[in-house]
Amino acid sequence: MTNTNSITDLMQDIGQRAKNASHQLGFASADRKHAALIGAAQNVWNNRDQIIEANARDLIFGQDKGLSDAMMDRLMLDEERIQSIVDGLCNIAEQADPVGEVISEWTQPTGINIRRVRTPLGVIGVIYESRPNVTADAGALCLKAGNAVILRGGSESFHSSQAIHACLAKGLRDAGLPEDAIQLVPTRDRAAVSEMLKMTETIDVIVPRGGKGLVGLVQREARVPVFAHLEGIVHIYIDEHADPDKVMRVVLNAKTRRTGICGAAECLLIHKNIAKTIGSDVLGRLVDAGVEVRADSQLSNVQGTVLANEDDWGTEYLDMIIAAKVVDGVDEAIEHIRIYGSQHTDCILTEDQKTANHFMQRLDSAILMHNTSTQFADGGEFGMGAEIGIATGKMHARGPVGATQLTSFKYLVVGDGTTRA
Repeated sequence: MTNTNSITDLMQDIGQRAKNASHQLGFASADRKHAALIGAAQNVWNNRDQIIEANARDLIFGQDKGLSDAMMDRLMLDEERIQSIVDGLCNIAEQADPVGEVISEWTQPTGINIRRVRTPLGVIGVIYESRPNVTADAGALCLKAGNAVILRGGSESFHSSQAIHACLAKGLRDAGLPEDAIQLVPTRDRAAVSEMLKMTETIDVIVPRGGKGLVGLVQREARVPVFAHLEGIVHIYIDEHADPDKVMRVVLNAKTRRTGICGAAECLLIHKNIAKTIGSDVLGRLVDAGVEVRADSQLSNVQGTVLANEDDWGTEYLDMIIAAKVVDGVDEAIEHIRIYGSQHTDCILTEDQKTANHFMQRLDSAILMHNTSTQFADGGEFGMGAEIGIATGKMHARGPVGATQLTSFKYLVVGDGTTRA
């Protein structure tokens, strides 16, 4: 049997087992799912030393592969980040179970009563890159929504993801739920991804979480429906009526808190009337903080900046780099974002509510912010416990995808021997 056939057989087996598990999860009680998630959280914490040891192997692999500092940061786990994984699992466990929720209900003149209720999607395939915490977040959210999930992590996080997955699997076993509800593809072979994208008989939706290359591949080749999670080309427009103190706090946090996450700011658009005052000041602060500022010709006189080129507009750096450009006003900022943005997250800094409303009404990004750091573009910060990604498409789920967004609905129609005339 060739390697390709081996991968095909492996993925078909995983898919069928996930499908079987999904039938049981569809009516699993909220208490059992809660127990599985709390158990998983306890297992992660109790096994933190083993997870960190596994992560050390992945970090060596990442270094040998030449990953950037930002990508290495995304890959790294320490006790603090493991505590965040534990907190995320517990937060998801304590949320209301979305399955069976009555979305709406009405009675027709014919006497039939109709309820639209939430129901699981079925089997979800999640394809992600270096961040090993996605193993826990995606597994937990899918379980909470009554879905089975097939996780295919990046080659860089292979050992970390396996260690975390083992904790999830034990939580399922101890709660009396099928272990096949959360499966991790046990190979780095990229052929497994190609197989997942065409498993229409067993996978109901694919969620890609990663860079433009991964998402583009999935969108081009998938025969299974896709929740697109495109790159985060995040813009901040600094209006002429922006508060200088808020600008400094928000921009520094949005760029430098964690550069490797999709909510990190990548481009500043600065109103021409404040380019030489607030604009120059904030660029200087970024340079002092170690950020490489790639500025247009109107801003390149700020000490420490470098001249931007066309490729800098519309780039997701995920690093200590930011582009900066002067615009005539809010409408030019909007036009720039429409051309170069990714409909992920965009922000306006202004004290003029009318201008803020104009910005937020005319842009159609999944997340729009006013006087707020874009680092809040995160399901956990939205009160969802965690997220499986930020969906930038316009069908079904959009923005942070939590447990509720991982459900569909069905209609329950009840009569009393009612017949149609």
